[in-house]
Amino acid sequence: MDAIFVFEQLLNGLGYGLMLFLIAAGLTLVFGIMDTMNLAHGSLYMAGAYVAARVHEASGSFAGAVLAAVLVTVAVAALLELLVVRHLYRRDHLVQVLATFGIILIADDAVKAIWGVAPLMASTPAALAGPVQLFEGLPYPAYRLLLIGAGLLVALGLYLLVNNTRVGMLVRAGASNRQMAEFMGVRVGAVFSFVFALGAGLAALAGALMAPISSVQVGMGEAILIPALVVIVIGGIGSVRGAFVAALLVGLVDTAGRAFLPPALRAVLPPSVAADLGPALAGIAMYVLMAAVLTLKPAGLFPARA
Repeated sequence: MDAIFVFEQLLNGLGYGLMLFLIAAGLTLVFGIMDTMNLAHGSLYMAGAYVAARVHEASGSFAGAVLAAVLVTVAVAALLELLVVRHLYRRDHLVQVLATFGIILIADDAVKAIWGVAPLMASTPAALAGPVQLFEGLPYPAYRLLLIGAGLLVALGLYLLVNNTRVGMLVRAGASNRQMAEFMGVRVGAVFSFVFALGAGLAALAGALMAPISSVQVGMGEAILIPALVVIVIGGIGSVRGAFVAALLVGLVDTAGRAFLPPALRAVLPPSVAADLGPALAGIAMYVLMAAVLTLKPAGLFPARA
């Protein structure tokens, strides 16, 4: 295990963490501001991946496919918010969980009906299909560098939106104290709709960008939802800054665990034991991180209502 391998895994963890941030940022704002547990957020990620994969296949334009994925998913999310989610704002969390879990089942069946049950293999843009020589001995996939760059740009844009605009001020006010924001005349319904659409757009963007390096398949939204929930718990519900820091931590810990734990265990344990124990320990690394953070800071690293 040399320094180049370690650096490569750190880049992989950074890219994964930034994609988690795109999903978790919208989810934490929806929960923090609207006090609504939207388990169907992962389905919006899945929708973005499917639309991007199909549009890219049909048009050959990756940028156009990403744009189409975001626009279509935001439109679907707006309809979903109008017809279903809006009626859940004043309901308790159990009702919200049950209703949005039902949306997950409907979304999975809708994908099966439209695109079939077989996974899609989304292609990488031709211009980014090869590696980039970062330095001697480390060729790194160009597309993964795009993921890192896009994630950082979106994180910067979201930071500026939340902290330097009037819209961001309303979002932060709602996350900190929703009732007081209502008393001060904030149009909470409009803020809710904007936040829900913003979260959907970020989830769709993550799905579209992740499609070429993962299998686009039914249920992919549920698989990514668990790490995203871990991120918002670690970061602090309603905090974009917390989601960013926590996503990077989870991405790095998860990637490092899967890359470094199995070979480390093989060095001290029998191969048969290490083969079973390594993946198991790597799979729970982010939960160990969450438990450690909550032990020290029960409200998360940067709680919005601190």
